[in-house]
Amino acid sequence: METAQFVIPLWLDLTAVGLGGIQGALFASGFRGERRLDLLGVAIVGIVMGFGGGIIRDLLLNVPIGALQSNWYLTTAVGASLIGMLLAAPLQRLNAVIVGLDAIVIGMFGAFGTSKALALGLPPLPAIFVGVAAAVGGGILRDMLMSLPVAIMHVGSLYAVAAGAGCIVLAVLELAGVPIFIAGLVGLIVTAVIRLLAVIFDLSLPEQRMLNRRKVATETGVLPTVGR
Repeated sequence: METAQFVIPLWLDLTAVGLGGIQGALFASGFRGERRLDLLGVAIVGIVMGFGGGIIRDLLLNVPIGALQSNWYLTTAVGASLIGMLLAAPLQRLNAVIVGLDAIVIGMFGAFGTSKALALGLPPLPAIFVGVAAAVGGGILRDMLMSLPVAIMHVGSLYAVAAGAGCIVLAVLELAGVPIFIAGLVGLIVTAVIRLLAVIFDLSLPEQRMLNRRKVATETGVLPTVGR
């Protein structure tokens, strides 16, 4: 997957796609009853998780979608999804593995997105935005596909914040002249560490609280008033 100044090694990009595919399959295995998925459903969720971040990144950068430039991407996403489906039962007992996998996937897509944006000449802040969008894009598309509340929009352990921190570190290091590979690796580690710490210590951003200044919303039944 190439740009004029920057190349994401194919094996590294496929690693991110494969890990995303496994993560998607593990997520899909959690559905029970009427919402349980068959083989095709699991593969679709895995493809969305493996491709989503990269597709959003390339659309924002107005470049050819990398996942459609080689046969290996689809093969890797589907294969990883099937592997994840087969390993779902034992891995579901290892919650730490799932959380760690999630942290690594977020970090990889964030690093790839920010690096590619910087290489194409975007200023640091837009490049960071592209990186964060790539990091959380697969999860957003997955939730929309499954008609679920979008996870990053609700109170929970730091997800987009972890990606943002890693992307910021990457951009700062790149501006300081650090080789992009090293900067990307550090950014990935920062994202993964923050994500893991957020899960371990149950950290989240402050929850929104509606102020009780007006009663219009309550009286009309449009919005409830949340008291402390």
